[in-house]
Amino acid sequence: MNKPFMQLAAFTMTAAVTFTSFGIDAYASSNKVTSVLPQAGITYALGSNQVSLSSIQETVETEKAETESSSSTSAVSSLFETVETSDTVTNVTPMASTVTDSILSDIQSATGAVVKNAEATSSEDKEEEDSEEELFKTLVIAKVNDYVNVRDLPSEEDGEIIGKLYDKSVGTFIEEENGWYKIKSGSVEGYVKGEYCVTGDDAVDLAKEVGTRIATVTTTTLKVRGGPSLDAEVLGLVPIEDQLVVEEELDGWVKVSIEEGDGYVSLDYVTLSTEFVKAESKAEEEARLAKEKAAREAANKAAKSNTSKSTSSSGSKSYNSAGSYTTATSSIGSAVAQFALQFVGNPYVYGGTSLTNGADCSGFVMSVYNNFGVSLPHSSGGDRSVGAAVDGLANAQPGDIVCYSGHVAIYIGNGQIVHASTAKTGIKVSDANYRTILAVRRIF
Repeated sequence: MNKPFMQLAAFTMTAAVTFTSFGIDAYASSNKVTSVLPQAGITYALGSNQVSLSSIQETVETEKAETESSSSTSAVSSLFETVETSDTVTNVTPMASTVTDSILSDIQSATGAVVKNAEATSSEDKEEEDSEEELFKTLVIAKVNDYVNVRDLPSEEDGEIIGKLYDKSVGTFIEEENGWYKIKSGSVEGYVKGEYCVTGDDAVDLAKEVGTRIATVTTTTLKVRGGPSLDAEVLGLVPIEDQLVVEEELDGWVKVSIEEGDGYVSLDYVTLSTEFVKAESKAEEEARLAKEKAAREAANKAAKSNTSKSTSSSGSKSYNSAGSYTTATSSIGSAVAQFALQFVGNPYVYGGTSLTNGADCSGFVMSVYNNFGVSLPHSSGGDRSVGAAVDGLANAQPGDIVCYSGHVAIYIGNGQIVHASTAKTGIKVSDANYRTILAVRRIF
């Protein structure tokens, strides 16, 4: 279909870190450091001298001769659209049905639903939309402050807690029994109290809001343009595997949000997916928390033994070592924030990692933490899954990592961040809520 498919708003997802034996089934979090399900493709890896909290796949360069042998339209498009690319690009504009199928597939993967989408052609748009609406009606969407317990029986007294359905997360409706919904979400199948969820007609509109539509960059360096055209000005550059929140889907292009503003990228150079949070079983939560605890302990150990003690200088300016900010009375997070602040005014350089000569947003965060013995990915999307989730900006502490669409920063307290912003502004201090926050993550 020719009209934009949908606009999905970004949202913040939180989850409580412990199970309780209380009979109340909906909770507002009291422990404000929480974790959500790790993002696909991001793993923990502990090194000997440093701790790596995330990994990203390395770009593999193909031979130039192979690229030059192609004279297709897509190769020409690739030459103009990317600074450097190792991917063979097919110049095919996805049909609206492909976009719809992708979203339905993501929902089905999260909930276990089996719903066939109507085959879409230009004359069958109504059938396709009806199929999507019917799927949304089969969803059960949690609408609580934090999470609702999933029980093995439809009873607070007799039902054992087997999992959690987080706020705005989705499950598939199976049946209703005395005000309880039986659902399937991820690996969890059980009962939730209907008063804490929406389903049927009420779920149709909410389903379009609870998913976050993501564009993942598939080419080495992607140009984000001011309009949906190869002739439009370039607003900014985005590296491979970075993730951008999709604001709108057009014919062959998507509107995305980056630090320089809203812009457009060709569908030839990104893959689209929709993030839905699914229920987490008790066993899955315990395993995740154990992994996060081990990573946190490793980070603290690395910071104590590998924090940089040497000072540095650039030109006429000298910089204090990370170790000089680490004291017995202050947290390591506060030391991270104070260390980072001394580089305000230094340049932004795309792809850079130098705190003095220039870094991009994730390169800045990575290099700051590297001085405290912690290795982070050179990727704003990858930073969304490191450490443990914090329950919103109100509970952020100095040193926490604040993640945006295509951007990342370090929280310094009092509602402010320090970040490598743009080539025009360099490293600077900003209000943390100047853009929509996707996640706040805590390392220490």
